[in-house]
Amino acid sequence: MKITFVGGGNMASALIGGLLARGASASDLCVIELQAEARARLGSDFGVRTAAALDEDAAACDLLVLAVKPQQMREVCAGIAGRMSGQTVLSIAAGLRVADLSRWLGGHGRIVRAMPNTPALIGQGVTGLYADPALGQAVRDQADQVLRAVGSTVWVDDEKQIDAVTAVSGSGPAYVFYFIESMVRGGEALGLSASQARDLALATFTGAAALAAGSPDSPATLRERVTSKGGTTEAALESMAADQVSDAIVRALAAAATRGAELGDRLGRA
Repeated sequence: MKITFVGGGNMASALIGGLLARGASASDLCVIELQAEARARLGSDFGVRTAAALDEDAAACDLLVLAVKPQQMREVCAGIAGRMSGQTVLSIAAGLRVADLSRWLGGHGRIVRAMPNTPALIGQGVTGLYADPALGQAVRDQADQVLRAVGSTVWVDDEKQIDAVTAVSGSGPAYVFYFIESMVRGGEALGLSASQARDLALATFTGAAALAAGSPDSPATLRERVTSKGGTTEAALESMAADQVSDAIVRALAAAATRGAELGDRLGRA
């Protein structure tokens, strides 16, 4: 499969690296990147072809990955619209809806929308994807192959659910970092050094996540197993419950989803 990336930032680099690690040929990959320094880096790091603009060879691809900032997308699509034929277009730009991308691409309809997250940079991401069911499985498989190179994928049936994906996993790494920050701060307040608190918090998070991922039991069941009646864990969880931490997290995700929908409205208005 010949793949052209429009935009050569961190996520595009992660996808290219993941594809090459999974056996893709560098000769089948091309990156369109305006910045000369970035083009040189991509060519040196991955051995892929790079160009400053979409030329004939780059346009003759099977899959075109739109990996530019949402604010740049309309202008980028305007320069691509006249070059589109039967390619599948995969957008990894946050907020932008399929209908708006199609309009900017001159009515092109073979579009998949994706919401990856930053752990993709180390091959441990998760991506939510949406495509109109009428496009068929072959189109979905093209997009899935690319995103699975950097982690797992979850398909949704309704494009509106991408806002929920954004709230849970797209923004989710920041919530995890926030909780780790808080655990480190709490450990320091109890007399641990910053490095001790950080090491303990990070190992606890990675270990607990791995345990949950490998267990058939629900997170609630796993939590109950480490919560002895009258013990230290129960005291901590009772404190969190009194502060409505769980409800606050649910409200936070709702706020993120709402903002995602608002951004889609604003960015697609043009």
